[in-house]
Amino acid sequence: MTTLVTGARGAVATELIAILRRRGLPVRPASRQPGDPSIATCDLSDPATFPAALAGVTSVFLYAEPSHIDAFVKEATEAGVEHIVLLSSSSVLGPNPEASPLAKSHLDVERALTATPVRSTLLRPGSFAGNALGWSWPVKAGEPVSLPYPNSHNDPIHEADIAEAAAAVLTEPALGGRPYLLTGPESITFAEQIAILGHVTGRDITIRNVTREEWKAEMADYIPEQFAEPLLDWWQSNDGVPVEITTDVERLISRPGRTFAAWAADHLGDFTG
Repeated sequence: MTTLVTGARGAVATELIAILRRRGLPVRPASRQPGDPSIATCDLSDPATFPAALAGVTSVFLYAEPSHIDAFVKEATEAGVEHIVLLSSSSVLGPNPEASPLAKSHLDVERALTATPVRSTLLRPGSFAGNALGWSWPVKAGEPVSLPYPNSHNDPIHEADIAEAAAAVLTEPALGGRPYLLTGPESITFAEQIAILGHVTGRDITIRNVTREEWKAEMADYIPEQFAEPLLDWWQSNDGVPVEITTDVERLISRPGRTFAAWAADHLGDFTG
């Protein structure tokens, strides 16, 4: 009952692999560029890598890469895969996901999976707590963090909780075959997250209010324009507006999700090293 875990170098996949191994379950880590003989090659943008990665596999943890999803699903079906757990995104539930490149990339994969006979489970997390790592460089340098909407709410979820949720649906048949909207346990603003990081690190972290255009210019080397705009629109829509918190994480992992403060404590070295 081997599970193929794609994107093995990612934060969620790394934790999921560790969970499955602790439970004594067979797992095949896979990555586009393995760099390690213990990691299989599975480049979701290269169908030639699919057959070997999927051979003998019964379940898959899949990152959302739409370019060759039809070929992946076809190969998975022929290989006898019984269950695919997709790391999707809550952005697919937005008012116009077709117009957002980020949402559409996840939506295209969801549609391809649900159109096949292979049982699929859709994990739709909101904001990753790990997005805060983008602030680590200014924090370590003692510089302000640039924010266009510091009072925008989000629902940061600890990547380890996503991994635990994925492990639950992979190992408990009754939980699979449906979508889950995964959120952190609290609706919290960016300014509140900065304050928590200041408390955890013992540093005085300030915020520099910037315009949308200034923020895009700062992030141009990291976030393409087509992704920056819908992201900014999302932040603007939540400016001063709490986001909905669901109970799906608690339902899957049998406890409340970790707070942003817990995530910050777990990643202290990223902001002080």
